[in-house]
Amino acid sequence: MNDQTSPKWLRISLNCPETTLEAVSDLIGVVSGSGVEQTPVKEGTSTITGFFRLDPGKSREQVLSRLEKEIRPLFQLYRLTPPEPVCSTMDDKDWSTSWMQFFKPFAIIPGLVIKPSWESYESRPNEQVIEMDPGMAFGTGQHASTRLALALIHDCFQKNLPKKVLDVGTGTGILAMAAVLFGAERVVAIDNDLEAVRVAAENIENNNLQHKINTSATELADIKGSFDLICANIVHDVLVDMAPTIARLLSPGGRLVLAGILRGSQVESIIEMYRQLNINLLTTAYEDEWASLLLAASL
Repeated sequence: MNDQTSPKWLRISLNCPETTLEAVSDLIGVVSGSGVEQTPVKEGTSTITGFFRLDPGKSREQVLSRLEKEIRPLFQLYRLTPPEPVCSTMDDKDWSTSWMQFFKPFAIIPGLVIKPSWESYESRPNEQVIEMDPGMAFGTGQHASTRLALALIHDCFQKNLPKKVLDVGTGTGILAMAAVLFGAERVVAIDNDLEAVRVAAENIENNNLQHKINTSATELADIKGSFDLICANIVHDVLVDMAPTIARLLSPGGRLVLAGILRGSQVESIIEMYRQLNINLLTTAYEDEWASLLLAASL
């Protein structure tokens, strides 16, 4: 690929207090949809760096504006002023392989292990394994938002058996694949990022789940039918914007799992928005500054 067609990447670094590191890393992973680097903690601070692909029509200013909009309420929770971002533009390169040495098999929730293709792992009795290579997409399971969403999805299958599932913003396909392993008969997995669609399709095929999961870049508004379970691990503003469409697609009594939400006002905002659409809260799960919601549509 030559320089004229290669995508550019915006590298944004934030020098953060130690108490905020996990939350900031998770948030940047969600917003960037790609890799996050963290320097060793020194004198109580560490530098978190995210990589944002500058697709056609997406400017440096737009990326910075969105990140700052998401970072501000997070630092308000800590009563801190957000750090000044340090930015640089870089050409496309295989930076994604630099973190491979740190990605080892791990149990994301009891009974479900995530492993990369380059690592061997012998599963234990009653243990499911998802093999996945994240590439440039988001969702290895190492972010709190992904773990919280998976735990609530698993809870849905323990209490009943959703047959048809919609995964909005599928990323690497981890939630879609887990839903099939938990018992779903059919999953529709969509993402507006073509790179994420490609990565998810590869991961799904590598796990021999392509016969039950349909992956595409179809817009949410163009999805037809109804679903017993809808899951979306994105960010607060997008979850609000898509609420009416999700309400249309969720079957009566169907379950909805939302993640990528910050503790506090974002949780309250989401709950109220969906309540107005007759989708009511069942459970809230927290990990540090992150929240995931399990809701149900009225019968």
